[in-house]
Amino acid sequence: QLQLVESGGGLVQPGGSLRLSCAASGFTLDYYAIGWFRQAPGKEREGVSCISKSDGSTYYADSVNGRFSISRDNAKGTVYLQMINLKPEDTAVYYCAAGGVKCSWYIEGYDYWGQGTQVTVSS
Repeated sequence: QLQLVESGGGLVQPGGSLRLSCAASGFTLDYYAIGWFRQAPGKEREGVSCISKSDGSTYYADSVNGRFSISRDNAKGTVYLQMINLKPEDTAVYYCAAGGVKCSWYIEGYDYWGQGTQVTVSS
């Protein structure tokens, strides 16, 4: 069974940090571009960051640029999303997704999705 599993979410105060992890079961993340998306209550799912397979390029939404950092550890088969200086507006369920070799900001660009991990930023 092919699946992605996210972990690392939780409750953090504004200005705090979290590191999300995305691991694969049944396939290897090395062969795919990996995207992180998030969905807040009542809002559409939006792209946050992506790391390509082809050349390892990284991309960030304007809202998180400079605060989030995506990386991959192929030896561990894991992709990380390091988040610092978190804001209340970062509160959402965060999903990782795998698909293709190039990054896409569109949900349709990904074949595999995790179940999501909740990130809550609140004092």
